[in-house]
Amino acid sequence: AIPPWLNTWWQTFGEGNTQYLCNIKEDGNTIGIAPLMIKENRAYFIGNKDVCDYMDFIIKPGKESGFFTTLLDDLKRKNINRLWLESLRYDSTTLSILTDMARERDYEVVTKLEDVSLDLDLPDTWEEYLLMLTPKQKRETQRKLRRLHETGDIKYRSIEGIDELQPILNIFFKQHRESREDKATFMTAQMESFFRSIAVTMVTENLLRFGILELNKQPVAVVMCFDYNNKLYLYNSGYDTRYSFLSVGLLSKVLSIKDSIERGLKCYDFLKGAEEYKYRLAGKEIPIYSCRINLK
Repeated sequence: AIPPWLNTWWQTFGEGNTQYLCNIKEDGNTIGIAPLMIKENRAYFIGNKDVCDYMDFIIKPGKESGFFTTLLDDLKRKNINRLWLESLRYDSTTLSILTDMARERDYEVVTKLEDVSLDLDLPDTWEEYLLMLTPKQKRETQRKLRRLHETGDIKYRSIEGIDELQPILNIFFKQHRESREDKATFMTAQMESFFRSIAVTMVTENLLRFGILELNKQPVAVVMCFDYNNKLYLYNSGYDTRYSFLSVGLLSKVLSIKDSIERGLKCYDFLKGAEEYKYRLAGKEIPIYSCRINLK
């Protein structure tokens, strides 16, 4: 069956496409899954780069050759003439193994840099994290935090259950749209429907975490994150523009990092996009590629 988060995307955006879910087995055991969709004899990952920061096949380590051989043969048999794959991390075996196999079959292969994401290996303590910043950025971060605390009663809290989900989503959408013009353009009614559905899906899977920054008990910034395998993924955010002079948008991310360190997480992924604040907060670039294979 299609994973629940991909099914959520499909229910919102999948119209006009045909699902191609290939469960590839060896000696009766699954060695990989290809979550693809077909449109006009072209195969794509289920998902799109607007809302899916990383996409890839699910493959048991060491079984890549058998998986990709079976996949290419099956796509060819079904008269699929192009495999168009987006949002591949630089360390994906799709880029290292599938592309070589495709070239051996004399298929045209084109890969190109699509974007970058940034992530951060988390230290054991907040003090160690501050030392990872440049001296200037450390001073600025401490100054902004100090000014925020001097303004009133400050609280950063994490929400991961279903009970507060709908009220927090309402706050998130309002602050998201108001924080930047491009975010307001992005958050269409259809996109809001997807975000609401994916939030319910991910909280049910115990993978969703909202971070709320409150000033005098009023929410002034929200971060929407996914929490998986000792790693926090910063998916989206918003803030109350009336408090922009206090840098609440930036500080909500800083306090999210602090919270992640205190909970013992090992990595903080800012996800796709080269926004300057990610570099200032010690993020390191991760190249993201697209790959096109003509199966003719």
